[in-house]
Amino acid sequence: MLDLNTTLAFEVKKELADRYFGFRKIIEEDTNTYQKNVIASALELEERIGFDLIRIYVLLQNEDLIQDFFKLTGLGEVLFYDQYVNKSPTIRKQMLADIPIHGFTRKMRFSNLFFEIYDLLEKDVIDYRQRVLDLAMDQETIKEEINLFYQKNDITGIMLFLRGMDGSTSGSSGSMAGSIDGVSAISMEEKMRLQAPQPIEKLLPILPLIPPAQQIRKELKRLVNTALARQPELDIRKL
Repeated sequence: MLDLNTTLAFEVKKELADRYFGFRKIIEEDTNTYQKNVIASALELEERIGFDLIRIYVLLQNEDLIQDFFKLTGLGEVLFYDQYVNKSPTIRKQMLADIPIHGFTRKMRFSNLFFEIYDLLEKDVIDYRQRVLDLAMDQETIKEEINLFYQKNDITGIMLFLRGMDGSTSGSSGSMAGSIDGVSAISMEEKMRLQAPQPIEKLLPILPLIPPAQQIRKELKRLVNTALARQPELDIRKL
């Protein structure tokens, strides 16, 4: 009979452990994937949107025009601005090197280049914003998974149950032993408690969509003309 009780106890423990740790592993894998995707989105923000913005900065040059640009687009706080980078002729040449230059006049070439970069920025903001929205949904899903996990798995109750089975097979008993087991089970649950990852808005900036160029073309054109007038020596074709 003792062997049968031991076998049954082993099977119950195995089933509980498989269910508990199987579900827990899924949540931990989802959390790791979320964190990796947050890092990938941060790199996307820097490598694509940051690069677009730096290109716009080196065209506009002046901080007041850059501030006006952010007000026009609704982007909010100025991102990735570095005065040294913005004023360096060498960096400006590198930033603009891979964009085809077209236009019959200096003014047309400057304007065409600005609006091409603006269109790239609009597309990159759309892509980035979608990734952030997807990450927000992923974080909510993980929170729901954790809530469901604890609804279905009372670790304190499970541990007390398993220790009760050990007591029934080994002969240990007593209210003091049960009290000690209860305290250690609660302590173990606290140490093993799953925590939802931080929401995306605490990890990455939530950028608004910027208006298509045609919606604010008149205002952007005024900005471009002012920037070019302040740089009479600049010809994009000669960089």
